[in-house]
Amino acid sequence: MKRLASYAALEKAASERILIIDGAMGTMIQQHKPSEATYRGERFKDWRQDVKGNNELLSLTQPQMIQDIHEEYFAAGADIGESNTFGAQVISQADYGMQGLAYEMNVASAQLARKAADVWTKNTPDRPRFVAGAVGPTNMTASISPKVDDPSFRRITFDQLREAYREQVRGLIDGGADIILIETIFDTLNAKAAGFATLEVFDEKDIELPIMISGTITDEAGRTLTGQTPTAFWYSMRHLRPFSIGLNCALGAEKMRPHVAELAMIADTRISAYPNAGLPNAMGDYDETADEMACKIEPWASDGLVNIVGGCCGSTPEHIAHIAEHVKAFPPRAVPKASGKLRLSGLEPFVAG
Repeated sequence: MKRLASYAALEKAASERILIIDGAMGTMIQQHKPSEATYRGERFKDWRQDVKGNNELLSLTQPQMIQDIHEEYFAAGADIGESNTFGAQVISQADYGMQGLAYEMNVASAQLARKAADVWTKNTPDRPRFVAGAVGPTNMTASISPKVDDPSFRRITFDQLREAYREQVRGLIDGGADIILIETIFDTLNAKAAGFATLEVFDEKDIELPIMISGTITDEAGRTLTGQTPTAFWYSMRHLRPFSIGLNCALGAEKMRPHVAELAMIADTRISAYPNAGLPNAMGDYDETADEMACKIEPWASDGLVNIVGGCCGSTPEHIAHIAEHVKAFPPRAVPKASGKLRLSGLEPFVAG
């Protein structure tokens, strides 16, 4: 199974400095105040149902908008740009009746990020830019029943998730992604389906890309929505041998720190973290300024906790520029050796010996 040249370039860059991943795509899209007509474009002007809010569709109807956002993030200092594909699989696209467009959305979105990354790599060949194919959690959970009177009921199966993710990952690779980023994981079983699908596509194409894994801690109790601690989450996902493990979304930097530190103590791979710009206010907006957010992330770098940092909901190129400036003086976290002990997990971790 072959690796692209970008794999070695990414490893080299990660050994030299803390890498910067970009900020929120949705936040930047909303700054354009897109209307229903904006989302539809000419191609889908007669679509049978409303499509406003389907951000992934904009890669087909408003490609310049999406490419410009990528370029803004690269200009701000991002090393890794995430494709506009968070919900670009048949499960989430069913909300808009656009399941048949999922593969095309992934190809087009990866191509847009690729174009922007290539422009900036050409400008600064000593600092290549990379495209992370973003694979979101879907709007379904494989581990939790939506029916309080029937705990065994599931709206989706592992194999349905696997098939949806396989099509998505195939499209991301065909569009030119350097990395597969399985992110905002609230249900580890969903993430396992995504990981399995990713490995299947690697076998199918005889190619291996780095895999980044990023979970989300949903509250101050320090667990995912399905109940795992960060350590148990890592033990559940480490079989994928990911390029990085980390956290994003749900929390601001201040409340995310202890959970990032927990992962940094036990994971024998790189640590990523891209929190929200604080917590949402009563109107659902994020008030944390770029400097405030960067000042909270800087100690993560100075204390040797992270290898990759950036922003999630509410963050903008300004936030990314400040974060990049605040962490550039610090070396990346040194990746520890694996202990060699048997490590298992349910909701809690278990280490034998």
